[in-house]
Amino acid sequence: MARETLLIATNNAHKVTELRRILGEADVALLTPADAGVALDVEETGETFEENARLKARAFCAASGLPSLADDSGIEVDALGGRPGVRSARYGGDGLHDADRTQLLLDELADVPEERRTCRYRVVLVLARPDGSEEVVDGACEGRAAFAPVGENGFGYDPIFYVPRFGRTMAQLDPAEKDAISHRGQATRRMADLLRGRALQEAAR
Repeated sequence: MARETLLIATNNAHKVTELRRILGEADVALLTPADAGVALDVEETGETFEENARLKARAFCAASGLPSLADDSGIEVDALGGRPGVRSARYGGDGLHDADRTQLLLDELADVPEERRTCRYRVVLVLARPDGSEEVVDGACEGRAAFAPVGENGFGYDPIFYVPRFGRTMAQLDPAEKDAISHRGQATRRMADLLRGRALQEAAR
């Protein structure tokens, strides 16, 4: 049985690394946009994570002719009414680095006590296929916003995303620990289960 080939529909090298690592347990061949000769920068105009993930998956699928897996994710801080949420990657405007956005969030939370710093990472993954079919999974991870960045691993808001279960931030966890509990780890394992189920159905035909 031939392995299915999927295009990872993102230009974010950190996301590519995590998706490759977790999807390694599913029997699929994974290509990056560079591998497929696809150069796209999809504008994220959706109002939800799912809408943005669909936009990206469909655009890369149309451009490549390959089943394309996209995600959209962000951090929701309860004390800020769920912000930055779907705007997490653009929080504070274009041109900022992860460290800038992290500091901006900490500045907004400067007077918020520990018990009110609850937050979560949320992600939606969409797999769009050339036949028009789509599969959607999601994941979420609860935590608290730390008072200062700690740790060198991960990316995005990981240095201030404190995980009570481990007593460390996401940026202090090793890849296996992070994958076991993270929003993207949960969602990607669900997608891997769907891919395995589809492969078994195809093999049984």
